[in-house]
Amino acid sequence: MAGEYYDDSLSVTGSTGPSNSLTTLTNVAGAVVSFALIVGIGVWGYKLLVRDVSGIPVVRAASGEMRIRPDEPGGEKASHQGLSVNAVAAVGTAAKPADRLILAPKPIDLTAEDQVMPASMVTSGPQAAQVANLPEEATVLDANEVKAALESGNVDDLVAQLTAGVAPISDLGNSTEETLASVNSSIVEEVVAAEEQVAALVAGPGLRQSKRPKKRPAVRASVTPAAVVSSGSPSNEVKASSLPAGTRLAQLGAFDSPEVAREQWDQLSRRFDVYLSDKTRIVQKATSGGRVFYRLRAMGFEDIADARRFCSALVAENADCIPVVTR
Repeated sequence: MAGEYYDDSLSVTGSTGPSNSLTTLTNVAGAVVSFALIVGIGVWGYKLLVRDVSGIPVVRAASGEMRIRPDEPGGEKASHQGLSVNAVAAVGTAAKPADRLILAPKPIDLTAEDQVMPASMVTSGPQAAQVANLPEEATVLDANEVKAALESGNVDDLVAQLTAGVAPISDLGNSTEETLASVNSSIVEEVVAAEEQVAALVAGPGLRQSKRPKKRPAVRASVTPAAVVSSGSPSNEVKASSLPAGTRLAQLGAFDSPEVAREQWDQLSRRFDVYLSDKTRIVQKATSGGRVFYRLRAMGFEDIADARRFCSALVAENADCIPVVTR
């Protein structure tokens, strides 16, 4: 360019400045890495020389217990176990009460004074010690003297001997009446004070009489014994042909003859009198695969849910029962 001076040495010097610094840094980093490798190899070689040549590893013993016994070895119990209501979801009704084992109480050991006294220790004769323990002023009469006085009718001397030293009642004067009056007045005062206290309690604020809690269950189911109907008199039996469609029933089994079905009903009535007391018997003839059989069914349910609850109660006692609906 005209009027300007261009120096090639300046351009070369300016372009090589940064590359020289980068080369220097690279050389320094390589030297440091090489030195680290040399130190590491030296340490590794030293450990190889001083290590245990036997090759048996040394294990430090663990501190503390190796095993700790749990607080509940058999596991923790889940909540709400053993309740009768747990069987409602499975069978429809509550389960029977759990069997309880109650041990007899320990025998009571009687003390020496409570033991039975042997007959050899009881004397049959009169004890003179009782007579000797009487007070000095007491008069002891002979049995023969008392008998002779009673036979002769002259008991004045006997009464005089018994009442010797005792003041007669007539000599007391009005002391008896005064004593009775004082006793009566004290009794009357106590009665009046008690009546006033009761009146104050009744007239005061608060509940007059505590209410007793009702017994649980408040209304107990009345158990009516079911009338056992013999197989020969089907008075409690309804014909299956007279039932309208949609009637809820419970089938209790299928039998070869109607007599066997009615006998089975009698057995179930004695076993489940609480459930079958208000039910009606139905013996229905049916045919399947060329075979004739008789179905034993019970009628008297409000809905299908009532029939299911009924069958759940019988199945819980190992009896056959299936809720059905007539078509």
